[in-house]
Amino acid sequence: MKRIKLFIITAIASFCANNLSAQNPVIRDQFSADPTARVFNGKVYLFPSHDITAPEGKNLRKDWFCMKDYHVFSSENLIDWTDHGVIVSQNTVNWVDSTSYSMWAPDCIARNGKYYFYFPANTSVTDPSGRKGFGIGVAIADNPEGPYIPQEKPISGVHGIDPNVFIDKDGQAYLYWAMGKIFVAKLKENMLELDSEPQEVSELPEVGLKEGPFLFERNGIYYMTYPHVQNKIERLEYAISNSPMGPFKITGVIMDESPMNCWTNHQSVVEYRNQWYLFYHQNEYSPQFDKHRSVCIDSLFFNTDGTIQKVVPTRRGVGVTNAAGRIEIDRFSSKSEGTTIAFNQAADPFDGWKAVLAKKGDWVQYNTIDFGKGKFKKVMLNACAKMGGTIQLRLENAHGPVIGSIQVPSGSELNKIEIKVSGIQSGIQNLVVVSETDTPVEVDWLTFK
Repeated sequence: MKRIKLFIITAIASFCANNLSAQNPVIRDQFSADPTARVFNGKVYLFPSHDITAPEGKNLRKDWFCMKDYHVFSSENLIDWTDHGVIVSQNTVNWVDSTSYSMWAPDCIARNGKYYFYFPANTSVTDPSGRKGFGIGVAIADNPEGPYIPQEKPISGVHGIDPNVFIDKDGQAYLYWAMGKIFVAKLKENMLELDSEPQEVSELPEVGLKEGPFLFERNGIYYMTYPHVQNKIERLEYAISNSPMGPFKITGVIMDESPMNCWTNHQSVVEYRNQWYLFYHQNEYSPQFDKHRSVCIDSLFFNTDGTIQKVVPTRRGVGVTNAAGRIEIDRFSSKSEGTTIAFNQAADPFDGWKAVLAKKGDWVQYNTIDFGKGKFKKVMLNACAKMGGTIQLRLENAHGPVIGSIQVPSGSELNKIEIKVSGIQSGIQNLVVVSETDTPVEVDWLTFK
């Protein structure tokens, strides 16, 4: 899977944007985690934390989280993401210990024409009560992209991480945060001060770490979502209430523990264009080190009684892929048992992924490709086969109509191969790559012309 750089949309870039494909992870040029998604001005804005490698000579743990700043991204289709750059850095906030690299999970909310960005970090000085440790600060902007101006001090009376802000229909704002447990307090109209004493959300599981609160409301039900270590790693759970401050009733699991054994997960839930989505993270781009994480998106659905259907993480993600874009077949919708997804450990962490079809009949399927008016005549494929091989391109399923047959020459290096295709109909269809060879064939990506 070749690196797809994020870019600023301009008149020319908006044309190029059509050549990007939707897949998980969605941010593919840097590590990103703890995603808060918000809908502002008809777009989805993504406010994640930013994982980096611990710099040398800074006396930092090499096996722990390292975060020095925040980016903000935006999208109108959940496929093409614009990186608006750094909005807050540990070096630009007076009260933050700039040697701590501790800018963890953030949030952002809009009120009265302003955008309030909430972020945790280690403090450089003690507060009036003599406490140090994590504080939660606020930076304010006139636009969701920034520039954001950090306040001189963190919010008084709040000690913890993972801030989340919710504004109810009556205009009352609430701040949620975590420190082993989850807490809540009302916010004043200025969004900078507490308007009530903090109280613990005590109805959540008694045993195991709880963090990352994210509250949303749907049809009069208030959903408190949170990561919880039931066993060894976090899974995403939720509790419901008829009030933003509870009491809450533990209700179910949104997403099970990561199959990649990522120790953390962190979520937000947002409705956009009449569809609900779960934003979360995993370590797909760093399978050997789960402190380098990446943001993913999958669709979320509710049962008729308001309970949440469990979300199974996918590589395919959400959205419609343009057939003229690069279709990363390793971000599959489904595959045969014999097909594996391989990663070249020597490659860039955002590069080097491929699907390996081990034997004849193995297949990998990629759903929801827009073929437009069906006028595509050629396909280019990046593939290799040590012993040589043949693959077929089929529509809809592994036994569907064949639109092309590709001879892959012998060799261990990926090669771009172009052939003619026929029989492509207009509209949105599923694509299946099927091996016709008894020896392994590796497929990186393909694109239609």
